[in-house]
Amino acid sequence: MSDPTSPLAFITGASSGIGQALAARYAQAGWRLALVARRTTDMQAWADAQGYGPERCRVYGADVAEVDSIVAAGQACIAAQGLPDVVIANAGVSIGMDTAERDDLDVLARTLALNNTGLAATFHPFVAGMVARGSGSLVGIASVAAIRGLPGHGAYCASKAGVVAYCESLRGELRASGVKVVTLLPGYVDTPLTRQNRYGMPFLLSPEAFADRAFAAITAQTSYRVIPWQMGVAAKLLRLLPNPWFDRLLAGRPRKHRKGEGQA
Repeated sequence: MSDPTSPLAFITGASSGIGQALAARYAQAGWRLALVARRTTDMQAWADAQGYGPERCRVYGADVAEVDSIVAAGQACIAAQGLPDVVIANAGVSIGMDTAERDDLDVLARTLALNNTGLAATFHPFVAGMVARGSGSLVGIASVAAIRGLPGHGAYCASKAGVVAYCESLRGELRASGVKVVTLLPGYVDTPLTRQNRYGMPFLLSPEAFADRAFAAITAQTSYRVIPWQMGVAAKLLRLLPNPWFDRLLAGRPRKHRKGEGQA
């Protein structure tokens, strides 16, 4: 039986990949779980397979791209389990785009709705309660792709740069409240999202290795962390390159699958 006074982690995008690995890591540390995804059947099956009963783990269905849907999931969590100690806005999508293609503008809109508006809507139900309590951590999962724009990745890079800027703004707003804002920038992690990539993925981590490092960073209330650190160094060096050199370096690099290509 889980202690009802154990801390609670609310995690979106928890049905696979990074989100599921984070859920497992928090459970290992004795936390209760509130898990959110569209695929509730898969998520509940995973929780059952781990032996997590309703006193330890509850599943909430939501489309994070729909504001009212994810806000309702957060409100349901508070009603059923109480105010979380950590909220991890992990749900996201990564699809290539070509601005010359009309359909890809819809891809951009969906990406921003999920990766940006959905992140803010994930935090929304909990901010006032955390501020009143004087504690809590709001965690935004960005990406190392936020640091420089990559050809064919316009929607993803723009959205993840937006996550970094939004979380920085929110951190300033909540500075005196006791509520911490943590921004994590994963490099390449071996998930269903990355396995279709048509290019090399240096410093590739397993989801479990990422979750271990992310758990440590969140626990330490680190404001900004690239995981693994080697990708942070590489990305910062790319940021320092003059634009003509950077453009030449990426010329001919394979691009991310667009919608309808591969499995994206």
